[in-house]
Amino acid sequence: MKKLITEADINKLIKQGIKEIFIDPDTILTPLAKDLLIREKIEIKTSRNSTQEISNYTENKTIVIGSDHTGYRVKQELIKFLESKGYKVIDAGTSSEQSCDYPDFAYAVAYAVKDNKAQRGIMIDATGIPSAIVANKVKGIRAAVGFNEYAIRSSREHNNSNVLTLGARVFDIEILKSFITIWLNTAFEGGRHQKRLDKISEIENRNQ
Repeated sequence: MKKLITEADINKLIKQGIKEIFIDPDTILTPLAKDLLIREKIEIKTSRNSTQEISNYTENKTIVIGSDHTGYRVKQELIKFLESKGYKVIDAGTSSEQSCDYPDFAYAVAYAVKDNKAQRGIMIDATGIPSAIVANKVKGIRAAVGFNEYAIRSSREHNNSNVLTLGARVFDIEILKSFITIWLNTAFEGGRHQKRLDKISEIENRNQ
């Protein structure tokens, strides 16, 4: 089975300070990944026994997803969608359409990301707004409300969002799938944006 290395994967290497990667015959580099390797002067080495080395560089594809009762049906569809794309999915609840409180599940999603049990988190309620408010109370969480493609892409490129909140009563399932696809496939740009995230972290630490 061939392994795909994307621009997002290379960005993770850059953040780790890694200056070389090993590519074996079963590894495919996307064109954007190749361009980024060249720009950042990361050395590419070939090895026939490097599959494990590559996998150690990249985060596992685990997504935690939750919802309140208004987003339950959508959540079930999105779990199938994510699994079809090769993601391991953690279901943080709720488990039915019985009325429940969104803070319980938004917190569970955010904490799973904070605790490194998942790479990123997705939470669905009626509009996405209340769950974003909850998730952003958790230290280290940068939750963004998904309301259009530009904003979602920007939330990754500029803000390195790690939780996406969505409105089940605002968009139909196909639009939500497209939002998630954009969010999962967009890398953080770093640079001047990292300086701004560092300031957010300072504010966060100041108000504990």
